[in-house]
Amino acid sequence: MPATNRPAPALPTTNAARHAAPSTRAYRRLVFLAWFLTLDLIMFGAFVRLTDSGLGCPDWPGCYGHLSPLGAHDAIRQALEAMPYGPVSAFQAWIEMIHRYAGALLGLLIIGFTVLAWRLRRTLGHGPALATAIVGLVCLQGAFGAWTVTHRLMPLVVTTHLVLGMSLLACMTWLAAREKPHAPVPAAAASGRAWMALGLAVLFAQLALGGWVSTNYAALACMDFPTCHGRWLPPMDFQNGYALLRGLGAQASGELITQDALTAIHWTHRNFALVVLALLGGLAWRWCRTPGLQGPARLLLALLGLQLVTGLTTIFFEWPLLIAVLHNGGAAGLVLVSVTLLWRLAQAGKTPPLAQAGKASAPSRQPPSGLTPNRETPRRQALASRLE
Repeated sequence: MPATNRPAPALPTTNAARHAAPSTRAYRRLVFLAWFLTLDLIMFGAFVRLTDSGLGCPDWPGCYGHLSPLGAHDAIRQALEAMPYGPVSAFQAWIEMIHRYAGALLGLLIIGFTVLAWRLRRTLGHGPALATAIVGLVCLQGAFGAWTVTHRLMPLVVTTHLVLGMSLLACMTWLAAREKPHAPVPAAAASGRAWMALGLAVLFAQLALGGWVSTNYAALACMDFPTCHGRWLPPMDFQNGYALLRGLGAQASGELITQDALTAIHWTHRNFALVVLALLGGLAWRWCRTPGLQGPARLLLALLGLQLVTGLTTIFFEWPLLIAVLHNGGAAGLVLVSVTLLWRLAQAGKTPPLAQAGKASAPSRQPPSGLTPNRETPRRQALASRLE
């Protein structure tokens, strides 16, 4: 009888090869989950600050020595009776503690994907250095969260806490961008990398100025627009407005902060926003039709418009809570999109790493060893090439 052609048996896979793919998927899921939670924490942190809940539990890490406000019910009731309009209430305590619980969960997720990054450092195609640095950054962020409470909402500590949170989001976005495939970016776009880095630096300067406005409660220091108190250059006290080592609502001398100092804080943030709009808006417009950049560039333009609208609405409607939280969320969105653009510009002229991995792992069209090619094979290959 004629011999039948049979495919050669598959070679047995090693344990490392068998477990590499599920571990890589787990790493990517943890990265994206932690990235999403970081964004949520930034917005919820704004809600904590804007509802005056930062001292809802005036100790740390617990609440009056308990794990939750449930155990601190009597202490919260006594504080509320002593200061009916003070910073402590059951509602504010729960807001503050939920923020802390979410921060602890984020820390665990970051530790989890960092362990996987070290285990899979030969499989992922990049080292675990960034993941390890993020562990240090989230620990520093947690320390400033504690100091925010123990230093009684000192503006310098709270603003640094905000900027560190945005820095954590930037690092998480870079980490997530490495795991997300995208269209190749033309090599000619690489010349814009330095401009995008400058735009990101300017954006962080504006974030610090915005944080200083929020922590000093200077959002309503100017109630008209585009002028401030009916003047382009109103009376301002920059020396006391930007004195760093002082308490909330006070000057460095201990006296109450003046209206002129609050005006200086607000006016600076408002006018520096024009620099951010011009620089980031110009870059986004430039890349609106560039392959691999057009999606993030258009989103950047939309977010800049949203920030302008929410910023003006905050003034005209006297700082409504929802609009103020959206303004903080829009700032986080600007960081996210700017870092994504910077990552893609760094890959300009290169084949995206995940695309290379896909080509390397793609199955061959060649028939298995020992089989005679079918007469239909050339036709099928021609049809397949047309469909591609």
